[in-house]
Amino acid sequence: MTGIFYGRILRAVTMSKQHAPGFLALVEQAKAQIKEISISELLEHNQPYVLLDIREDHEWAAGHLPEAMHLGKGIIERDIEQTVADKKQKIVLYCGGGYRSALSAQTLQQMGYQNVFSLMGGYREWCERKLPVDVPKL
Repeated sequence: MTGIFYGRILRAVTMSKQHAPGFLALVEQAKAQIKEISISELLEHNQPYVLLDIREDHEWAAGHLPEAMHLGKGIIERDIEQTVADKKQKIVLYCGGGYRSALSAQTLQQMGYQNVFSLMGGYREWCERKLPVDVPKL
């Protein structure tokens, strides 16, 4: 019984690391309707913006971009107006690889936010470039 249960967990974890075709199609539809910003463009940008990490709590706790605020994808629609009241404010969203942030950028646009960007490559590319990250101290 334990071996079967462990096997199911292992398969579930392995499968969860691959993006489902339906999810990828949804992301592509969102990307056609939103603006994306590259890491290079973000680093060269000299206008103020709000940087929002929309990853899960455990991802945030493992490390995040400097000066980012955390507002997980599961609650962004509920809490964004309290976090960023000005719907003209520039907002840059990021996640692990740029997929969830694209979906959230589309949602924020539907809520009336006019200057929302998804960070291409997300946290993964940021780390691959060996750029600084903040890791909360325990």
